[in-house]
Amino acid sequence: MLKTFCLFLVVVAAVPAWSQVEPAANGGGFDLDDAHMMTPPPVSVDSYPVVVGAESRTNFLDAGLVFTGSYVDNLMEGPVAVSDEVYYFRPSVTFDRRTFRQGESFQYSPGFNLYQNTSQLNGVTQDASADYRFHLSKYAVIQLSDRFWQNFNTYNQSNPFIAGGVTGGPGNITLIAPFANQLNNLSTAGIAYQYGRNAMIGGNASYAFLHYANSNRFTGLNNGNNVEGTAFYSRRIGRAEYLGVVYQFSKFVTHPIDTYTQTHSILGFYTHYFTRNFTLSVLGGPERYSTWTPDIAKAEAWTPVGQGILGWQSLRTNLGVSFTHVVSGAPGLNGAFHANLASLTGRVKIGRSWTAGATGEYSLLKGINVGLYPGGHAVSAGADVSRHIFERTEIAVGYAHIHESFAQVPSAAYAPDSNRVYGSIRYGFSRPIGR
Repeated sequence: MLKTFCLFLVVVAAVPAWSQVEPAANGGGFDLDDAHMMTPPPVSVDSYPVVVGAESRTNFLDAGLVFTGSYVDNLMEGPVAVSDEVYYFRPSVTFDRRTFRQGESFQYSPGFNLYQNTSQLNGVTQDASADYRFHLSKYAVIQLSDRFWQNFNTYNQSNPFIAGGVTGGPGNITLIAPFANQLNNLSTAGIAYQYGRNAMIGGNASYAFLHYANSNRFTGLNNGNNVEGTAFYSRRIGRAEYLGVVYQFSKFVTHPIDTYTQTHSILGFYTHYFTRNFTLSVLGGPERYSTWTPDIAKAEAWTPVGQGILGWQSLRTNLGVSFTHVVSGAPGLNGAFHANLASLTGRVKIGRSWTAGATGEYSLLKGINVGLYPGGHAVSAGADVSRHIFERTEIAVGYAHIHESFAQVPSAAYAPDSNRVYGSIRYGFSRPIGR
């Protein structure tokens, strides 16, 4: 009901803009010109791209099958390190179509997780996503999206050749118990309307839930629900410079240990577009947080929030960097935390057939109520190399290291380090559509 209500609010807010001017939101297919504004990363619902320019495609139908074999020296599920060989089978189908007026994309990937020794973790998986973007007029656009994961974890992705992206707005840490299967859903909706030559308003709303399927094996984990909403004003002060202000609301709830975290933030931002695909943004301001449980009185205070984000994409190179300081809940943990989060993702195309990538994430969480929710830290890094060996066949090898220590999650505290090596092969075909 809450998710439907959030989506309804966004659509209703878009109705008065129906007869207005032309899309500028999120680029809208336009270069940096004097008429059309961009939607800066701090207020966009999009993540930075995670593929290099030559790999980015639109208007296509794609289908494929990925097989991944890996060795993990610690599944991080108990007081001792348990190693295993893990195999993933992932068929997938992707549909993408864009026109000047609208765009839609859909991706679905069922699959299987097979553990050589820890068979209790075997399972059928599903990963589905849908995105729809519609230009209400020349300067107004709405975007709706939904993504659903079943028996999902950090490593059983449908496409192991591509790592996760860097988002524009402050977010939550997700690297907790990376091998624990989860049931997730994330629904988002956004609108942006350029009502003047150099002025834009808009807003975003999202609802997400997370449920751990193996909580009896991965102890200390909590399920959670998260509601977020933003409203923004953006002003173009130069051909490639933007100033703006954002109001942001968030409510994070955990269970079966019931905790509640609510925040209100008023943040200013500045974005500079060196090119259409090379941006630098900074964001900061005050945040008012409240956190409580049924048995503990509410704790409230003001705290500063800050973020810096850099995104660069060329035909051969991709880079996204983000650092955030914020008070927030953390999926998997209960309570509220002062969080310092950093992430990096990059890819480079080497020659005609080779692509290399690297990712890194860091999080430091300090509990608001240290006696109950002490927090912890996590570091992860990975690298991969992929190569097209035939027109429809691609292979990849990669390595990832994780170190995490959270006092609330004994399985992560007892054996905090994990190493993973893997090899993947993908066979697929792609067909252009709408041309």
